[in-house]
Amino acid sequence: MTQPDDQPTPTTFRAAPALAGSVTVPGDKSISHRSLMLSALAVGESRVEGLLEGEDVLATAAAMRAMGAQIDRDAEGIWHVHGVGVGGLLQPETALDMGNSGTSTRLLMGLLASHDLTATFTGDASLSKRPMARVTEPLSRMGASFTTSPGERLPLTMRGACPAVPLDYRLPVASAQVKSAILLAGLNAPGITRVVEPVPTRDHSERMLRGFGADLSVETQPDGTRIITLVGEAELKPQQIIVPGDPSSAAFPMVAALLVPGSRVTIGNVGLNATRAGLIDLLREMGGSIEIVNAREVGGEPVGDLIVSASALTGVEPDPARAPSMIDEYPVAFIAAALAQGRSIFRGLEELRVKESDRITTMTNGLRAIGVTVEELDDGIIIEGSGGAPLTGGGPIATKLDHRIAMSFAVAGLVSREGVTIDDMRPVATSFPTFVPLLRDIGGVQ
Repeated sequence: MTQPDDQPTPTTFRAAPALAGSVTVPGDKSISHRSLMLSALAVGESRVEGLLEGEDVLATAAAMRAMGAQIDRDAEGIWHVHGVGVGGLLQPETALDMGNSGTSTRLLMGLLASHDLTATFTGDASLSKRPMARVTEPLSRMGASFTTSPGERLPLTMRGACPAVPLDYRLPVASAQVKSAILLAGLNAPGITRVVEPVPTRDHSERMLRGFGADLSVETQPDGTRIITLVGEAELKPQQIIVPGDPSSAAFPMVAALLVPGSRVTIGNVGLNATRAGLIDLLREMGGSIEIVNAREVGGEPVGDLIVSASALTGVEPDPARAPSMIDEYPVAFIAAALAQGRSIFRGLEELRVKESDRITTMTNGLRAIGVTVEELDDGIIIEGSGGAPLTGGGPIATKLDHRIAMSFAVAGLVSREGVTIDDMRPVATSFPTFVPLLRDIGGVQ
């Protein structure tokens, strides 16, 4: 885990020649977290291939070990998880250090809400600024109790309830983390837990819960509202899981290949779940050449290979309703917009203000620092594109310990005149520890 007293590692990314080659990105972070959690609640041994071995997922593995699961990695990189069964988690002896992982924190709070144990969650400086009220509020209705730091933030101590009260909950904001926390709590609650989702969000939890044998159904109404129903006191069966490549990580070499003239890059084994594929749709609307080949299904998730070629992009004004399908990809989409012809207007992005950083303000400030004309909105950003002309460059960019901000401006550096300096690349290890080597493999880092 990155320690707060470690020294920052500023790094400069400079203009690159045409990018070329075939690469794969690390395993999907969302699926990796859930595979460890649900394997730990199954009775028997589950095997997980392709697990993302970034700091965020390792924090989840450490937490599940602390509560009784046996989790080991063999020499071939396959993870073996011996679960304790639903309801079988043990009292952790020390605080659970979540590092920078908001997903670990919120999902584990849900998991523990229906267990008779007490746990304290801690995190790094960035995570400790992120509000947890959107999760503590519904979980409190199920019987869990919380003692939080001011502003409903970490450090936080929770006491689970057993038996928990099953919940019928309509999501006030589109959040896969809140949805998943409630469903995980419902696993060990008697009766039926129901989540109403007015705006669809990533559905990895629903797919994987069904795969592990939970009695879960999804009803989609004519207006797109999804009603997810879970029967509690579930018995989960161990599984063999193959984790597809993370589309949020694939976003960075994808945008780089579109922007660097003459590039053609193949990105293999990318997860193409419709609830996560919004960026591909957006970039194609901007004129990006992205071909999907070898489409297939692996472990219940759609997967394919992407062939991405350099393209002249035009500005876009996407429907705010698509935000949940690409919420983590907006920072690098802003970089694409900065090189496009004309104006791009992004709205409906309030969720970006409560990520690892306030991503609207952080991206606005960074874009201005490298010569882009931008206007910050309450719920988004307006970007005047350069029409393909290289960005001026500069820095160091203040990334606010946010891994996606750091990687987005690294991509900007590849199409800049002076290079772009990132103030600290350490946070990239939370989700994409092989980011710089991957750029080097396709010619982006000399």
